[in-house]
This record gives sequence, C-alpha cells and structure tokens, in this order.
Amino acid sequence: MVSLRSLKLLVFAVLIAATLPLFSQVVPAASERGRMPIAFGVGRSDFSIDWGPGRRMSGTTAWLDWTGIPYTPKVLRGLGLDIEGRDINSGLPAGVPRMRQDTALGGFSYTSRRFGRVQPYGKYLVGFGSIDFGPLPIAPRTYTHDTRTVYAPGGGLQVQAFRGLSVRADYEYQFWPRLFGPHSLNPNGFSFGAMYTLGGQPKSW
Repeated sequence: MVSLRSLKLLVFAVLIAATLPLFSQVVPAASERGRMPIAFGVGRSDFSIDWGPGRRMSGTTAWLDWTGIPYTPKVLRGLGLDIEGRDINSGLPAGVPRMRQDTALGGFSYTSRRFGRVQPYGKYLVGFGSIDFGPLPIAPRTYTHDTRTVYAPGGGLQVQAFRGLSVRADYEYQFWPRLFGPHSLNPNGFSFGAMYTLGGQPKSW
C-alpha cells in the first residue's frame, strides 16, 4: 500500500533529482528567462470514490511540475512534465467499512498563456494506484486490497498570489481498468492547494 509518507518521499526525491542537473549547467536555459521552471505544491482533494452513489472522501495531494522545457518549438512552449501523489483516506462514508485510494502518477502537462494572473493548464498522467476496501460479499474475505495502472486526464487553473507563489484548482478523472469486473472504477474530483515556483513566478510566454 502506498502511504502518505511514501508519496511525500517520492515527490521530494524527484524534486532533488530534477533540480541537480539544472544547477550543474553553467547558464541554465530556464534562468535566461529569470526563473527555474520547477514548481512544487501541496493541497487537499475532495473526490467521488465511485463506490456507491454520491460517496465522497478527502485526502492530501502533492505535486511537482516542470514547465517551459527549454529549446522546444514555439507551438510546444507550454509543454511540461507533471508528477503527482494523492492519498484519499479521510471522511469514510457511512455503510462503507473500509476505503483508501492512493495514487502516484506522472505524465505530460500543457500550460497555456497567462490571462492576467490566471493560467489554465491540462494534463494526462499514468501511474500506480492502490486501493483498500472492505470485504466483498461475492469474494473471499481476505480480498481487501488491489493495485492497478491508473490513467488520469485533468486540468485546472493556476492563479498568481505573490511572486513565486500561486494557488491551484485542479480537476482529475481517473480510470482504474477492470477492477471488480470488465468496467473501470472512476474516482474523480477536485484538488485545491498552493504551489511555489523556484526562481520566481513563471512568465507568460
């Protein structure tokens, strides 16, 4: 099972690994525009767990973005990489004996031009999902945990608050294929948090 501590360690390790090669450059390409294109953030998620009608839970999310990849064509100027960890484990609904959904995802993002302080983005992530649930009536009572490859499109808005600091509102729709039958489990919901960009606020391209 992927714990919240493990997700935090994953994000921290990737942050360090991504930062070192940028520091090793004599003149980093991103710094020529006055900033490093790495941002990290934390927040809270409110998700429909797709386990019965109208059932929602909450949890913690953390993410790491690398936007404005150097030397890309102008049409791809907003292309970036996104790594995200989420732990949905709070607010267990009545009648659900056990539920926890953890994901560790990574993939591509695309950030558009900024409109004033607001900057929209989209993303498509793929990664690991872990789910803990109560015993099922049609399965052995020992079957209370499963894992899947998870696919997750989404998007949202980033709003500049201060130099280097932004707030983010994010929507994500997940596909957990062939869980408990031929259909996908589709947890989905919103995350809200704060993010800090190393080197200052990203410039509008």
